[in-house]
Amino acid sequence: MSDSTPKTAVPSAQQSNPESSDNEIKQALGYCRKALISIGLFSFVINMLMLTGPLFMLQVYDRVLTSRSIPTLIALTVLIAGLFGFMGILEVIRSKVLVRIGLKLDSVLTERIFNIWLLQGLLKSDGKKTNPLADLATMRQFLSGNAPVALFDLPWVPFYLALVFLLHWTLGLVAVVGALIVFVLALTNELSTRNHLKRGAAHTAAAGAYADQSHRNAETVLAMGMGENVQKRWQQSHQEGIKNNITASDRAGTLTATSKTFRMFLQSIILAVGAALAVEQLITPGVMIAASILTGRALAPVDQTLAQWKGVITARQAYQRLKALLNTIPKEKDKTDLPDPQGKLSVEKVFVTPPGGSKPALKGVNFTLEPGQGLGVIGTSASGKSTLARLLIGAWLPMQGTVRLDGATLDQWKRTALGKHIGYLPQQVELFSGTIKENIARFNPEAQDADVIEAAQRAGVHEMILRLTNGYETEIGTDGAGLSGGQKQRIALARALYLDPALVILDEPNSNLDSEGDASLTEAIKGIRARGKTVIVMAHRPSAIAAVDMLLMLNDGQQTAFGQKEQVLKEVTQQVPNGQVPNRQSSVHENPPQAGKTTPLGTAG
Repeated sequence: MSDSTPKTAVPSAQQSNPESSDNEIKQALGYCRKALISIGLFSFVINMLMLTGPLFMLQVYDRVLTSRSIPTLIALTVLIAGLFGFMGILEVIRSKVLVRIGLKLDSVLTERIFNIWLLQGLLKSDGKKTNPLADLATMRQFLSGNAPVALFDLPWVPFYLALVFLLHWTLGLVAVVGALIVFVLALTNELSTRNHLKRGAAHTAAAGAYADQSHRNAETVLAMGMGENVQKRWQQSHQEGIKNNITASDRAGTLTATSKTFRMFLQSIILAVGAALAVEQLITPGVMIAASILTGRALAPVDQTLAQWKGVITARQAYQRLKALLNTIPKEKDKTDLPDPQGKLSVEKVFVTPPGGSKPALKGVNFTLEPGQGLGVIGTSASGKSTLARLLIGAWLPMQGTVRLDGATLDQWKRTALGKHIGYLPQQVELFSGTIKENIARFNPEAQDADVIEAAQRAGVHEMILRLTNGYETEIGTDGAGLSGGQKQRIALARALYLDPALVILDEPNSNLDSEGDASLTEAIKGIRARGKTVIVMAHRPSAIAAVDMLLMLNDGQQTAFGQKEQVLKEVTQQVPNGQVPNRQSSVHENPPQAGKTTPLGTAG
């Protein structure tokens, strides 16, 4: 094989531009370019208006007190009241614009990020996944908070320090030395907390994933007395996350308090040095007060940034994860709108390795089905039946070979377009919060009641639904809460048959069914075939293949037999001692044929 890399329906990053993810985020922010420019202009005007306080004190000390002019004081007071009022209005507008920028970023990326989250579900690695929707929310909240305001004000620090220099070089020198100390504290804060925050986030995410897994399997955990052990294991990861977060918060808190205290001390030092210069009559008292205020204003953005530093790091980590994820899973390329398929399926010598695996789960599987045919897939545990199901619905891609629906490979279809023509009943059935009608209609807001009822009737579940209190409008909870396993499976079958798809894949569809459900399943499979559609059943119980005409035997991922059902069953029976049909624990061929060889019943993969 030329390529042994495991593949899923997730697009390959190797085929994408390495800068595409960065460009996507920058493009989203590019839609807010005018808003960002306005933020910069607001910051310019606000920082100019910040000079109102120092100039007012300069005039009061050097003009009002010396002239004893009350009218001058009143005029100055009225003037600064207007200026401060205008500055307050600009602050409010700047804050609201930042909130809108965060919302715009969310609206531009949310559809793309949600689709990535769905695709991540194909990777089956819950413990290592991060939730990109949460990362997007983190970035939105960051943009809507106080940290961006402080970051926009940081470039003005040199401007204020330069003004202090203009008042007197000695005062400027003291202010610069103080500013350098504050910046060193800020850098220390970054270096001392970054890794702890990163590790804390990782442990917290792992603990959350483990808690979700425990919640989903609560019956097993409680029934077998695993609660205490599971809780201890969760507690270990949870405590590690808390430990790292506390360490980071303690260090950040200490450095923030130190910086704030030093800034207040620095302003007092400026006053002391200014007083000494005033005594020597090198500056006026007004200059002394103005220098102190300017120094405090120069370092205020640094203090604000330090106070928000945990949020800055969290947002930066979220940005980096989103950037990496957007690069790993690039946008789906535009594809040609193909005609509706009739259901001809060709599987051509495919090899499939599950995500995260190194050994192929399917090896050289090769068969063709015409519309109206039904295929039963049998084999021992871990023979590759569910892998084949995921391959046929396009969730996993072959690392070698092809799967074609009406001549087109599955990756030539638009994902949403292909989904309309595929019905899928997974081995582990899950329904979504909503009504039964919504679940059957695949949450299509434009679904017609007649189509929903028709799908239910074809699945043989219409009467069962009507017996429920609210019929099709019955609300069900997450994962079909309030329904039995058999009811969920039958409703999921109706969902698979909604709008009569050309290809229907049923993975162990009767694992939770009683005799009535089994009979309905058989009739549903017969109906699919009668309407000229293709159906494939991954069988565990013999009744699941009662209505199919073709049979595929898998053993350790290899195709050992394919052909008419009666012929394959006869061949399999002849190769098993005592004429017993193999069960899930038995093997069919002691030495299965190699890929490319032909058996009397068809081509082995």
